[in-house]
Amino acid sequence: MICIVCPVGCHLTVDDNHVVKGHRCARGEAYGIKEVTHPTRLLTTTVRTTSPRVPRLSVKTREPIPKGLLFDAMRVIGRVNIDHDVKVGDVIIKDLLDTGVDIIATKPLDLRYNKRKDVRR
Repeated sequence: MICIVCPVGCHLTVDDNHVVKGHRCARGEAYGIKEVTHPTRLLTTTVRTTSPRVPRLSVKTREPIPKGLLFDAMRVIGRVNIDHDVKVGDVIIKDLLDTGVDIIATKPLDLRYNKRKDVRR
């Protein structure tokens, strides 16, 4: 695996006893062990909105979630449709899949200024 905690990008190997080789720093060793024992990912995606001008709102998990839950998380997120104003950092989904991690907005949504006044095709 390639370590992603710093720009060096060390090529790591982790054996069955969780001994990490190939790292150049302590952070790389910790990353290798964590990636083998409990891999997590920060999820960034979008949710639907009722705004014709801004049909999707970007969101992310506040913290990384277990890698094995990514597809389940996307199914939950896919059912969301935002119909109210949102500020950056607002919670869109609280406690996603009982992980204790919230989905938060990464952009604002102001529906007053996003309503389409005319439709041109």
